[in-house]
Amino acid sequence: MSCRSPSTKGSADPCDETRRRPVPKLLTDFKQFLFRGNVVDLAVAVIIGTAFTAVVKALVTDIITPLVAAIFGAHDFEALKFTINGSTFSYGDLLNNVITFVSIAAVVFFLIVAPINALMSRRAKEDPDTKECPECTSAIPIRAKRCPLCTSELVTAA
Repeated sequence: MSCRSPSTKGSADPCDETRRRPVPKLLTDFKQFLFRGNVVDLAVAVIIGTAFTAVVKALVTDIITPLVAAIFGAHDFEALKFTINGSTFSYGDLLNNVITFVSIAAVVFFLIVAPINALMSRRAKEDPDTKECPECTSAIPIRAKRCPLCTSELVTAA
């Protein structure tokens, strides 16, 4: 059917500009990539991490630095500097950032990493549905006859 001939009722008009064109495969793949769970989780983690960093930086600047200053006598770490041969080295801001980094690392470790590790080790002990592949050491179902990762044949205990 050509574009000049009138279309009959019920048949698709090949010249109809309002019909939907298929989305290119590349765009479809990109959409699937974006809406995959781990990409969204990563975006949320970055946003929460940024907010968390701001809170910890404020905690260091407003609470921890004044406590250290009360002990050692310097009230403004950012003003700490020394001069050698006319070159000024400002080490106070570096000191604030090191304290902030160590604080963030400690909080992340003790409130996130350690509890998750404990939960995962407890879960591994409670999960009798898996065993370790002798070739690649991956977790596989107990009833498996072949490892899905390395495809080695498994010897079943009789």
